[in-house]
Amino acid sequence: MAVVPEAVPGVAPFEPTPPVPAPPAPGKLIFGLAFAQFGVMLSLLTPVMVTLALRVEQIVPKDDRGSALGQVLSLGAILALIGNPVFGSLSDRTRGRFGRRRPWLVIGMALGLAGLLVVAFGGSVPVLMLGWTLAQLGGNAALSAAAASVPDMVPERQRGKVSGVIGMMTSVAMIAGTVMANAFQDTLALAFVVPGLFGLAGTVFLAAVIKDRPAAPGAFPPYSLREFLRSFWVSPKLHPDFAWNFAGRFLVFVGISCVTSYQVYFLEDRLGYSDSEVSGKVVLGTIAMVVTVVAGSLLGGSLSDRSGRRKPYVLVASCVLGAGLLLVALAQSFALFLVAMAVFGFGQGLYLSVDVALAAAVLPHPEESAKDLGVLNIGNALPQSLVPIIAPGLLAVGGGENYGVLFLFGGVACVLGALAVQFIRSVK
Repeated sequence: MAVVPEAVPGVAPFEPTPPVPAPPAPGKLIFGLAFAQFGVMLSLLTPVMVTLALRVEQIVPKDDRGSALGQVLSLGAILALIGNPVFGSLSDRTRGRFGRRRPWLVIGMALGLAGLLVVAFGGSVPVLMLGWTLAQLGGNAALSAAAASVPDMVPERQRGKVSGVIGMMTSVAMIAGTVMANAFQDTLALAFVVPGLFGLAGTVFLAAVIKDRPAAPGAFPPYSLREFLRSFWVSPKLHPDFAWNFAGRFLVFVGISCVTSYQVYFLEDRLGYSDSEVSGKVVLGTIAMVVTVVAGSLLGGSLSDRSGRRKPYVLVASCVLGAGLLLVALAQSFALFLVAMAVFGFGQGLYLSVDVALAAAVLPHPEESAKDLGVLNIGNALPQSLVPIIAPGLLAVGGGENYGVLFLFGGVACVLGALAVQFIRSVK
């Protein structure tokens, strides 16, 4: 039984000092996180959604375009998969006077811009593969540092809102990228270079406004082969919530990748649009999607912070994503495709509004936030590699160009991702 001290006459009873809440993240930091996310994702998603497919078509015959695009996307995604956790681990350890995150933000995106220049002016598939590899490595180095800045500098009570803003920027980058691709279709090189310049501007701005600090001396063991291998691993036995979040994210992004990687060929093959028409149609589809992404992101982030709950929004979001993919699978007209993209966008907005907040809540090691987020981001990058490998087999069902099977596969993956997140115990 606890002993309660007796009150002393004339002396106020002892009352423990309540903990001082962390100050809110300043507006310039939130803007910097959003700007960096927009710029880096603009530089990486524009090629994935539109310009790499068009660039491949400039180099190889039409019959070879699918396999060539798959080679370029797959290699880039595999290198991104490796680079994100490795650069995150190195970022956690960085002890220079510029801090842990700034060097990787700026140098990473500079490397990404160099890779995009190689893609823009390369004349063969191997050169495109080299350039896209550099772009993915550099962009993911910058993304790992930017993502770690959220748990580093944003208090828990704001993370749903900030997550919604950051997630919304990914979708805004999609529409900006498709607009740029359409505007620069006669000078396709600019559709690679201009997004890369936005990426560099965003990371430089974020590097200028964050209150970064170097890693504490002795906080980490020397970087060795063992530490390199540990960059890709968080024990699911010791940290099951992290493992379930990884599984859920991976499955949801399998569904998302089915649309982002193959919508150009879907519009050409099923709906019959020409190479000159497809960029404009992708712009309209992306506008329909982004309007609802913004609505879903703002609604989900606000309600999630207010209620303190994350999992219900992931469940609803993933089911809406699945419904959107089902509608794409059934679409035989551009009007239905637009409706499908709007539904898909609302689900994506809801998901992205709580994705970062949920990830920050299940990180096993606060001092290794960039490394752990890098491992988690394998769940984003791996589908970009696997979907182009799996897709040709799915498209070949029934004689070829079976986009219905591809998108139904993506819808089922989204629903399974929602179910995986429900096993997380430490987050409501």
